[in-house]
Amino acid sequence: MGAGLQGAGPSPQELGAWACGMLSLKEERNRAYSDRAHANRRHFRTVSLSVPPSPILTMAPGEKIKAKIKKNLPVTGPQAPNIKELMQWYCLNTNTHGCRRIVVSRGRLRRLLWILFTLTAVALIFWQCALLISSFYTVSVSIKVHFQKLDFPAVTICNINPYKYSAVRHLLADLEQETRAALKTLYGFSEIKSRKRREAQPWSSVRKGADPKFLNLAPLMAFEKGDTGKARDFFTGRKRRVNAKIIHKASDVMHIHNSKEVVGFQLCSNDTSDCAVYTFSSGVNAIQEWYKLHYMNIMAQVSQEKKINMSYSADELLITCFFDGVSCNARNFTLFHHPMYGNCYTFNNRQNETTLSTSMGGSEFGLQVILYINEEEYNPFLVSSTGAKVIVHRQDEYPFVEDVGTEIETAMATSIGMHLTESFKLSDPYSQCTEDWSDVQITNIYNATYSPQICLHSCFQAKMVENCGCAQYSQPLPQGADYCNYQQHPNWMYCYYQLHQAFVREELGCQSVCKEACSFKEWTLTTSLAQWPSEVSEKWLLSVLTWDQSQQIKKKLNKTDLAKLLIFYKDLNQRSIVENPANSIEQLLSNIGGQLGLWMSCSVVCVIEIIEVFFIDSLSIIARQQWHKAKGWWARRRAPACPEAPRTRQGRVNPGLDIDDDLPTFTSALSLPPAPGAQVPGTPPPRYNTLRLERAFSSQLTDTQEAAES
Repeated sequence: MGAGLQGAGPSPQELGAWACGMLSLKEERNRAYSDRAHANRRHFRTVSLSVPPSPILTMAPGEKIKAKIKKNLPVTGPQAPNIKELMQWYCLNTNTHGCRRIVVSRGRLRRLLWILFTLTAVALIFWQCALLISSFYTVSVSIKVHFQKLDFPAVTICNINPYKYSAVRHLLADLEQETRAALKTLYGFSEIKSRKRREAQPWSSVRKGADPKFLNLAPLMAFEKGDTGKARDFFTGRKRRVNAKIIHKASDVMHIHNSKEVVGFQLCSNDTSDCAVYTFSSGVNAIQEWYKLHYMNIMAQVSQEKKINMSYSADELLITCFFDGVSCNARNFTLFHHPMYGNCYTFNNRQNETTLSTSMGGSEFGLQVILYINEEEYNPFLVSSTGAKVIVHRQDEYPFVEDVGTEIETAMATSIGMHLTESFKLSDPYSQCTEDWSDVQITNIYNATYSPQICLHSCFQAKMVENCGCAQYSQPLPQGADYCNYQQHPNWMYCYYQLHQAFVREELGCQSVCKEACSFKEWTLTTSLAQWPSEVSEKWLLSVLTWDQSQQIKKKLNKTDLAKLLIFYKDLNQRSIVENPANSIEQLLSNIGGQLGLWMSCSVVCVIEIIEVFFIDSLSIIARQQWHKAKGWWARRRAPACPEAPRTRQGRVNPGLDIDDDLPTFTSALSLPPAPGAQVPGTPPPRYNTLRLERAFSSQLTDTQEAAES
């Protein structure tokens, strides 16, 4: 047997691996002996002569379980070796009852129920706190009514007809001739010339065979209902094929029966390859829209000073004026020129930095004016109604007459009663309103304070200049731009209509950029009408007014040329709508604290404890574990490599030596035969000098003394 073992002895590689393993075991054993000796020395230094009774014997059963669990924990707090022991320590020491019951409860069912209750409470806390935080930026609206002396608003008055027809007739002569020719071609009749000024341009002035200027730029067409492939040209009267996109615009004229024809006009780009036909249900709307486009093109080439002279002066428009029972005149009005309404005049426009106010309500303490409309000077194709427009606004606000103006009828007394409402909204983060232009990426082309209308019009005008190369005539002119006209921008009408369609469909982004104002004043208007002058007073009243205005008006006044306007406060009650924050930081913290106390009996200290344990301590434990792993990896990398024994089992003829691949023990090592000519290291004796105890007391206890050797 010895010969067999000797012949099948281990190879030198196996002996080298075994030697490395034995050295490692030896070092670990010596380290354990040293640690145990140090622990014994500390124990004997601190031991007391009198041992007190164990406190566990005097505890209640529940406290015994708790103390036993605490005793089993080797370390506490952030010094715990892993997350599990840290969580156990937290559940036993926290003031939240649910977590403690999870550890202390007996039985799996109770422990499972407490886990379920605790998780449900935590979920409810998170849900309620999320609702509280999400609803933090809400507002409460308060309405206050004040009775006090009120500032009178600015009142802007415009004649519906922008310019006197006699002054602009020479500029619009060709346009009106083509308009009349188109009407005769389509409807077969000429305009009724009831006034001498309209007989000044006879039909013979339209030369036969002349090339029409405006009808070539934007041809008027009539489509048979249901047939959009062919259309009848207004000028020639012949049918022509139409290869263009048909865009139908709704009519604002009510028709009882369906029209057999649809009227429109065609607009094309520069190369005439891209065209669009804009159709209307009513020929009235089509012709007025077509006329308005060419009218803007003509007036855009006239200077501002010349247009002011062609419009109505303040002395011509205003016949009489009273405010708060005191007479006023044209000097109390400020000129404001509107591109589409000509000369307008604003009352109480803060002249000399003073604002008029009223101390009483009622029509007698408001503004009363009589306006001279002069219907004979109206342009027959530009406007189809007679009267004036009035708008009530703030002194620093731009008057959008075309958008929110109120029309005044002739031969009528129009009474407008006002109620003032002032609104104050909270800005970001409560709403998306703005105090000024600072957070709106649009250039203000109006000399006025911010309003959504100003922002939208400024945005569209900027897009017009960017895409079409010119500015639209009805809005103020941006810096460095020119108004559109045929000479410099031949296809501006097509570009304008295309851009306007995109603006209506909100494709330009203006509606998303412009915000509502945070503070604004709004006057609620109540309008009532009465016939004026009455039949019994018409004769003397018109005679007196004609005599008073003999310096300005060289004819006898007719009641259809006059309109009376009364604007006043119905009462002096000012209503203020104010937004206030519905929540504050104190209320939010109080509500969150109530939710914590309701669901988990938790306080702010518990929240700080949770943050410390679940974040700081847990992260420190994880970091410590990773650090130890990194140190071990670095130590293994720097340690000298030991030769590895091959894992082959060739040459092992003795089945008793077929052992596992674990590290060799001392007993298994002894069973291995020594290699020929090799010295097998033996196990060194323990270092008994390391177990020597230093005496901490003057005399050693009798039960610890060693027996004397005999």
